Amino acid sequence: MKPADPADWVDEAARRYPERVFLKADTGRELSYTSLHDESGRFASALMRRGVRAGERVAAQVDKSAEAVLLYVACLRMGAVFVPINVANTPAEVDYFLRDSQPRIAILRPTDLASLEPLARRAQIPHIETLGTDGGGSLAELARQSGTEFPRSKSESADAPAAIVYTSGTTGRSKGAMLTRANLATNAAALIETWRFTGRDVLLHALPLFHVHGLCAAINTVLASASGLVLLPKFDAALALKHLPQATVYMGVPTHYTRLLRLPKLNREAVAGMRLFISGSAPLLAQTHREFLQRTGHAILERYGMTEALMITSNPCDGARVPGSVGTPLPGIAVRVANSETGAVETAVDVVGTLEVKGPNVFAGYWRDADKTRGEFTADGWFKTGDLGRIDSAGYVHIVGRAKDLVISGGYNVYPKEVEAELDAVPGVLESAVFGVPHPDFGEGVSAAVVLKSGAALSETELIEVLRTRLAAYKVPKRVVFVDELPRNAIGKVQKKALRAAFRSLYRPN
Repeated sequence: MKPADPADWVDEAARRYPERVFLKADTGRELSYTSLHDESGRFASALMRRGVRAGERVAAQVDKSAEAVLLYVACLRMGAVFVPINVANTPAEVDYFLRDSQPRIAILRPTDLASLEPLARRAQIPHIETLGTDGGGSLAELARQSGTEFPRSKSESADAPAAIVYTSGTTGRSKGAMLTRANLATNAAALIETWRFTGRDVLLHALPLFHVHGLCAAINTVLASASGLVLLPKFDAALALKHLPQATVYMGVPTHYTRLLRLPKLNREAVAGMRLFISGSAPLLAQTHREFLQRTGHAILERYGMTEALMITSNPCDGARVPGSVGTPLPGIAVRVANSETGAVETAVDVVGTLEVKGPNVFAGYWRDADKTRGEFTADGWFKTGDLGRIDSAGYVHIVGRAKDLVISGGYNVYPKEVEAELDAVPGVLESAVFGVPHPDFGEGVSAAVVLKSGAALSETELIEVLRTRLAAYKVPKRVVFVDELPRNAIGKVQKKALRAAFRSLYRPN
């Protein structure tokens, strides 16, 4: 059966389950599916009053809240293209996203209006509105003055973009991955089937909304299954533990689980009503998997995904959840291994190579970058993930590394080139290399090796403080080490493998 278009998820749920709770905030606020239908309709009407039509971009840098969810749902229903921007991004980063995405409207936090409105004006964005977390902001006020019904566009095809999600590139320039309506619909349907979602489920949502994990895997799966969610403003281990009795499913990143395990009250009684714990966005240590199973009786289900392909593989609900593996491909999705040097497809099992993926989950391409898009696909149409992995005899995928030196810290992707560019721009820095090494809390710690110019005097603290003004917090190195020279091979390429080996114990307790 063809998955329902995202525009129909809310209409169908409101018709069949009008009183079912869609969202419950930690403040006590609740939205039934009827309320979701009406309130998202008001937001859609408000956007249309500002000239937004199907296919046009809606850029939003707003705090996580029920209002932010309503804005996203409104875009899905009216066919607008949602462009989420990380609230941790600096003004310089936001400036690029606004200029590149060319939205019809930019929606900002009320507290950021004074600093970001000039950037939006320079980007020639026609309309600028604000949205707060408590019903405040000009967009929320406009929505209250708008009707619940709005003209529905029939021109949007399944291949039309539904969202543009920016992902950092190895060149340091972020790229906007265009996710289509079909991408969202088919991936939600595959997750519902694989993770056994029903209307009786309640997801405890502690993830950010600017990332495909929290936005697509979480919100879309709930909407498409007409289930419910408990919305936390951010992850806090004690707060998450407090709300677990209200939920049946939890989606998190490895850092969430390591921090939950620090709480003495995490035990079988605390998770008695839970059906499923899911982890993704970064590798889960086998030790964390074992300790969580011992404490709670639940084996964490690991899955694998990325911005350009949403969710790709998953361990099964019913069957072996293999620690260190991200499971098998989701329904309708194929994964293969290619030789990292020649590109030839590997047919033998357990051979390490570059993972490639094909299916209805794979994005339409990078916004305004056809050349980059072509370079990321093989001649026969498979997307090159850039991840190194192997597929075992049971069909389980194992991620063993990243071909492009991506660092995944606390579930966030950090590309070294972007951080290195900022480091190298600091007066007194000759050159730098950014890499990831094991971190007990974040999975990987963003780390930097720096060579100073002759006579320069800079401390680790000074460099980190400078970067805090230029980069989102999760991109800032947790440690900076000073070296006389960077290790290089015969052709002058920096050997980050040598740096990772030399500083592997950087975050290990003494």
